[in-house]
Amino acid sequence: MTTRSTELLQVVHQRPGVTRADAARLLGVGTGAATELVTKLSRASLLIQAPAAPSGTRGRPTTVLLPHPDGPVVLAVVITQEAWRVDVVELGGATAASRSGRHTATAWAAVRAEVTAAIEDLIQVYGRRPRAIGVSVPGTVSRTLRLDASNADWHDVDLTALWPAAEVFVAGNDATLAATAEHRRGAAAGAAVALHLRIEAGLGGAVVENGRPVIGARGAAGEFGHMPFGDPAVRCPCGARGCWGSAVDGTALARLLDEPAPKDPITYARRVIAAAPGSEPAAAAVRTVGAALGRGIAGLVNGLDADLVTLGGVGADLLAAVPDAIDAAYRDGLMLIHRSAPPPVLPATLSDDDGPLAGAAEEAWAALLPRLT
Repeated sequence: MTTRSTELLQVVHQRPGVTRADAARLLGVGTGAATELVTKLSRASLLIQAPAAPSGTRGRPTTVLLPHPDGPVVLAVVITQEAWRVDVVELGGATAASRSGRHTATAWAAVRAEVTAAIEDLIQVYGRRPRAIGVSVPGTVSRTLRLDASNADWHDVDLTALWPAAEVFVAGNDATLAATAEHRRGAAAGAAVALHLRIEAGLGGAVVENGRPVIGARGAAGEFGHMPFGDPAVRCPCGARGCWGSAVDGTALARLLDEPAPKDPITYARRVIAAAPGSEPAAAAVRTVGAALGRGIAGLVNGLDADLVTLGGVGADLLAAVPDAIDAAYRDGLMLIHRSAPPPVLPATLSDDDGPLAGAAEEAWAALLPRLT
């Protein structure tokens, strides 16, 4: 019964408003067993039954399953190099409340103080309902939930200090969590092996296989931006030379245009991309970066045998601006076995902000649901 209860909660989480009959079918149980499960979860303040919207047909009104209004929620946190956001997320993925702000200082102690204050405020508002937290950050997260973010100069940070009393605490790299969300609720839904790449201040990503991201032995899997696909003469903030990320982000565009490294490479990259149609130097730089992106994607598809690639962040902007340059370099770099039917390269469905946030919430719910029944 406990396993079936968890499975039913998972069904409602993925399909809020599912009918009781459809839930029973998806679980492979009879109507009597489904009724028993729903009754149990309703008494536990986890689900409610509600009449479906009128269909205009005759017959008994359909019952749908929804999250209980007093049921558990999770906190989803996104911390970037410039800003932070904390959402209260219900079963099913709806956001009940949100707090956000920009960093008043770049040191981790100041960032932690701002985020912790927002978390404490929401816990005070929601009482005992927050049961788990998922945190997205722009760096590598170890299995002991310690963060190392070279670009932000945050090293060996204990993320659990954000909410030390959390019953369930999960955290991950922003690109990895965006990949998780894209696989569960976006363009990569249904893919067996999905590759997600996200360009911001550098490049990160993740491979999602059968619904789960590959995180590696030390939590550092998906650091594709540090593969040596770039210019060996360029030193990356990580300490290595020739990193791919340094060939496809805003700093790469600045070098190609003989301009100083931008303080905000994301905004800079988008400004250059927007200017490209009316500026030959900008257009040439964008095409060069697009070709570098396409070549790297080909290398990863050859090595990972992905059946779908999604691009987030500035990657989606490049795909919209220079699809031909990306596609030509991509196809030229593919092994023959992939060329007849190249895995599609698609823009991410979820936005830059929503992808990591949704992924953090999904991971928090995945860890919490088995504990609720």
